[in-house]
Amino acid sequence: MLPESIPSSTLFMLLLAALISFLTSLANRLLTDPEKSKAIRKEVAEWTAALRKAQKDDDKKTVEKLMKKQKQIMQLQTKLSWQQMKVTLIFIIPLFIIWQFLGSFYFGRPVAYFPGVGDVLPLPIFNYSLIWWYLLCSMFFGTIFSHVFGVIEISD
Repeated sequence: MLPESIPSSTLFMLLLAALISFLTSLANRLLTDPEKSKAIRKEVAEWTAALRKAQKDDDKKTVEKLMKKQKQIMQLQTKLSWQQMKVTLIFIIPLFIIWQFLGSFYFGRPVAYFPGVGDVLPLPIFNYSLIWWYLLCSMFFGTIFSHVFGVIEISD
């Protein structure tokens, strides 16, 4: 059923991480508007920078003017958070089920060897190779697919 030993288990987890990253990035692209998100992040960042500058310069008039816009900024942040939360809500339950199954199957079995470290890291939560190998692969593929689908843009 599932590959039990290295390198088959290593490749299986790599492909699983790629598949899950692909699906989440695709869902992110289809369920969110990256251009709108970028515009919201820019507006919030500009407001925050202006507020910090005004507070640093002790410009009470500008601070007061900017604070009148705080409710609108908080609404924009809420809208941005909801866009990001949609994909999480869709994938969280299936991922928990997958991880319960994988955790019980691979418990105590090495999934991958990391050069110079081996299959067990000396960290409390991440000690099993199943966890750190999946996280490493997931971050790698998640970054690639997010850029491919335009969910995250490369900054200048």
